[in-house]
Amino acid sequence: MSDLPRKAVTRTAKLAALPLGFAGRATWGLGKRIVGESAELVGRELQQRTADQLFKVLGELKGGAMKFGQALSVFESALPEEVAGPYRAALTKLQEAAPPMPTRTVHTVLRERLGEDWPDLFTEFEDKPAAAASIGQVHRAVWHDGREVAVKVQYPGAGEALLSDLNQLSRFARLLGPLIPGMDIKPLIAELRDRVSEELDYGLEAQAQRLHAQEFANDPDVVVPAVVHQSDQVLVSEWIDGIPLSEVIADGTRAQRDRAGQLLARFLFSGPARTGLLHADPHPGNFRLLPGDSDDEWRLGVLDFGTVDRLPGGLPTPIGHSLRMTLDGRADAVYELLCAEGFVKDSIELDPDAVLDYLLPIIEPARIEAFTFTRGWMRGQAARVADPRSPAYQLGKRLNLPPSYLLIHRVTLSTIGVLCQLGSTVRLRGELEEWLPGFLPDLKEAEESAAEA
Repeated sequence: MSDLPRKAVTRTAKLAALPLGFAGRATWGLGKRIVGESAELVGRELQQRTADQLFKVLGELKGGAMKFGQALSVFESALPEEVAGPYRAALTKLQEAAPPMPTRTVHTVLRERLGEDWPDLFTEFEDKPAAAASIGQVHRAVWHDGREVAVKVQYPGAGEALLSDLNQLSRFARLLGPLIPGMDIKPLIAELRDRVSEELDYGLEAQAQRLHAQEFANDPDVVVPAVVHQSDQVLVSEWIDGIPLSEVIADGTRAQRDRAGQLLARFLFSGPARTGLLHADPHPGNFRLLPGDSDDEWRLGVLDFGTVDRLPGGLPTPIGHSLRMTLDGRADAVYELLCAEGFVKDSIELDPDAVLDYLLPIIEPARIEAFTFTRGWMRGQAARVADPRSPAYQLGKRLNLPPSYLLIHRVTLSTIGVLCQLGSTVRLRGELEEWLPGFLPDLKEAEESAAEA
């Protein structure tokens, strides 16, 4: 059996079967309703079967298919509850596990990349993977100096599989669109495809991880494991124990959920300010909650730095400026800044007050000292921008997302999706004030704001 289904024809056939399967089940559901079964019961069973097939295929194929599934999983909160239920379990499976590659393949990669004497580098090595993800899997081991380590081994053929899957998925992106209301699937796939080379380069990943580990060393809130060794297709890091965030989402206490959410928001905004890098893969499988002496001393363990956005000055200052001015109700100033940054194209003219009305519900979490993120709130936002009859939908379709903001936008939305899965109460405004450039007004802005008032 192949460790990773690599033949393009095989992978394409599996992925191409997905939309056919969707159509076939729709026909099956219609037939059951004709013979008198409840539409609600049929619909629920139809959704469950669809979820099972979709994420079974994505998980088995690993590569770009699973990467896409993981990216979707953080938006589960946006689904209507009657749809989200059947999908939730299938989605979260992709955050922590995937079918492993054979032991002989793992040993072959280690021998090719670390040398014939690779076993001498370890005093212990567990052949059974501790975790398996889209382009590699992780094995627990003990380094020759006694440190517990995580050994990430890249799947042979992962690059070819990533590109093949994402190209195929883009062909029927429109059929996948209804999975996440209000989200355009095609740009998500295109952005994942554009970052394939970085994702595969463990050298770049090691650099990003070392920078974070150095910056957050002895930090009271965030733990980043140190890099122990790196070569092509193999990355060895210090092992960190903790509760996977997916388990906190499923069974965590209120204190754990709130602490995890607060630290996740803190890392989202403090990371770029402190390292010049944005961790750009915020699905729950990449985070751990590490116990402390009390609930408010739990720390957030951060894994997998394969995808980052390089932001030398931190998050762009216009984000902070526009957010602050929106909170202050300065419609004309917000509109002027959005035009200058390319969010409104030169050929389009919009009503500044309508733009402000569009933005205010989205930034509701920053308007108060502490905000409770919920699936209901996320669904309400998704429904507002996804309903073609709503003014928000009409205005949103006329706004533009400049390429330089694309990854920042996806990471922010993904993080909010995870906060909603956690149901965390987060003091977001305090994090913005401390870490987001431009959010706190300088003296000149304060004078201008007072003059406008």
